[in-house]
Amino acid sequence: MATRWKSSIVLYIWAFFLTFALGGIMTFFTSGQRYIHQDYFHTPEFQSELDQIASYLAMFELNKTTPEEAKAAITVSAEEIDEHRYRYGDLDSQISNIKEQYESRIQDALASNNEEVANVYIKERDTKIDDISKNFSSDDHVRQKILKEKEAKIDKFFKERNQYLADFSRYSKTFTYYYKDPNTGEVHTNLADSNQGSLKQSDMLYVTDFSIPSNYFIHFGSGGYDEISEALTAANNNVSFEGQLGIAKNLEDSNFIMREYNNYKQNQSIMLVYVLASGVVLLLCLFFSRRMAGVNADLGNWRPYYNKLPIDIRVALFAVVAIIGVITTAVMSDSISYLPLNPYLSNVVEIVFNLAIAALLVMVAYIQLKFLMTDLKDWPNLKIQWEKSLMKKSWKLTKQFFISAKENLVEAFLVQSIGVQVFVLLAAVFFIGMASFMTAINPIFILFYLVLLAAAGVPLGIFLLKKVGYFNRIVKKTNELAEGKLGEDLPVKGKSVFATLAGNINVLKQGVKQSQSEQAKSERLKTELITNVSHDLRTPLTSIITYTQLLKESGLSEDERKAYLEIIDRKSKRLKILIDDLFEVSKMATGNIKLVKERVDLNQLLEQALAEYDETIQASSLQFRVTKASEPVYALVDGQKLWRVFDNLIGNILKYSLENSRVYISIVTHENQAVLTFKNVSKYELSDNADELYERFKRGDTSRHTDGSGLGLAIVKSIIDLHEGKMDIEADGDLFKVMITLWMES
Repeated sequence: MATRWKSSIVLYIWAFFLTFALGGIMTFFTSGQRYIHQDYFHTPEFQSELDQIASYLAMFELNKTTPEEAKAAITVSAEEIDEHRYRYGDLDSQISNIKEQYESRIQDALASNNEEVANVYIKERDTKIDDISKNFSSDDHVRQKILKEKEAKIDKFFKERNQYLADFSRYSKTFTYYYKDPNTGEVHTNLADSNQGSLKQSDMLYVTDFSIPSNYFIHFGSGGYDEISEALTAANNNVSFEGQLGIAKNLEDSNFIMREYNNYKQNQSIMLVYVLASGVVLLLCLFFSRRMAGVNADLGNWRPYYNKLPIDIRVALFAVVAIIGVITTAVMSDSISYLPLNPYLSNVVEIVFNLAIAALLVMVAYIQLKFLMTDLKDWPNLKIQWEKSLMKKSWKLTKQFFISAKENLVEAFLVQSIGVQVFVLLAAVFFIGMASFMTAINPIFILFYLVLLAAAGVPLGIFLLKKVGYFNRIVKKTNELAEGKLGEDLPVKGKSVFATLAGNINVLKQGVKQSQSEQAKSERLKTELITNVSHDLRTPLTSIITYTQLLKESGLSEDERKAYLEIIDRKSKRLKILIDDLFEVSKMATGNIKLVKERVDLNQLLEQALAEYDETIQASSLQFRVTKASEPVYALVDGQKLWRVFDNLIGNILKYSLENSRVYISIVTHENQAVLTFKNVSKYELSDNADELYERFKRGDTSRHTDGSGLGLAIVKSIIDLHEGKMDIEADGDLFKVMITLWMES
């Protein structure tokens, strides 16, 4: 810690001298140009003083024109007459303008029954109109008016000129001058000996040739006398006086010019010493800066604390410290340059204090610069720090804010009518609110505000109350729906957005009710599925286990053993069929089955399926009526899977049809579609809901005494769906009907 503070002190001393040097260099560039001249007499400030005395000489000494001579020399040109005549437009426009100016005054006077005032206005109007008319009819009339204007300006000039007499006296005591009139030879000088001929260089601290035109004073002072310039210089005939201006060596030091001369010479010397000393100190600082590696290393211990600040804050902090340091250094250097003029202890203390503060700022800026330069060299780390910067975070937040605002605006007008309505309502409320401030400006607006409030404010309030009430009912209903309470439908009033929302909530409520019904049905079917699967799998398995145990007993005859094996074989095959059907329907449900489609004649495929069951059909008491299309019916299908469809449907017919009834099977075509129909009379009572027959393990034999698996129609439905076909089941009493629609090959 001691080493760190020692290094800080060393660095501060270095920064102290560096600040002094920088102040001198800064002073050279900011004020050095003022002191690069030979002396004060060659500065722009002194040149302006020469212009001042030259103007005063031209005004009071060289120009001898009197007011009477100036007035006698006035001339009026034709251009001036035209300018004066058309200054405010042509005759008609000027007369019209005058009439407009007096018309309202005259009418107001007559309205007040004040004919005397009205007559005065009428007389003034007619006088001005007559004067304007004479302007356009007589050049001499205009000329006389211009002469009067110029004479008034001449009087004004000579009156203003007297204001500068005291200042001229002060300058004439400061400057020595010698001028001769080139026309008359008259000498104008403040030398004791006017016959001297010129200013002697030996008597002058400074002397220069300076030409003064006789009208040099015209642009001096208040100005605006260009148009009477010739008249004011008439006595001199616009000559140019050649002569000299100078500063005498015996001029007192208390004179304002000598004070400026001596101050300039003193400050010039101080500036030279200050700048040279600053240059030497700067070179020494640069020399010792190369030997400060150890100091910089010790100061690096501050870096972990400094790096806790975001990178952009560090840069901004460096900029602020550097700018304040530059300003403080400039103030300090300026104070040093003016110290000889105010050599007081308080000024010295102020300079030292400013220098100490500036040095501290320079030291802090130097440390920050060293740290920042290290960061700039480590580009990957700099990118990481930039991502953590305050500016980056602010940009992200600002960008997110505008994106959010844009999304909110888009969503506000997602339903355009709602956005427009809300915008109109907000505008109406804002307008009514702003109108209330009008009553504070002027009480007369209270009546207007009350009318506005009654016509727009009250209806708007009632409208908002109704809409808010309707909205609250909708919110309450949605809360009830979220709790599972369906209740009554919301009333749908009108065609507003709230009415649409209420209607949609009613539709959603019906959907929830239907979903609950479907869920209850699904739970019931799931229970039945588990029961049916358990029953259908357990029945053959129980038989297999039972007869296997019987086979283990001794003393069985050969006929009994064969009978038991026959039963086990039949039940095993039955169990295999159940498991295969269940596995196949599971594969179809999960989409893990692929179709091998080919061009198949549906008539021929149906004949093959019926041929497989020919013996069973002949042995049954059922009468099959098969109607096929007259021509081949081709479809792009998986023949093996579709044969399974026919096999399941014909097998179901043979199992569940009423004895001695008819079975109708037909194939017809309609608009590029093949429709296959299977109709039979069930010997079991059918459910009112025919869709339940699609469910797995659902059988027409609810007592489950037959050998069916209950998966036949579910498999058929899955196969038809895979072929992008359609399967419909109808149950009308005991009449059972299956309709299959497949796309034909085009």
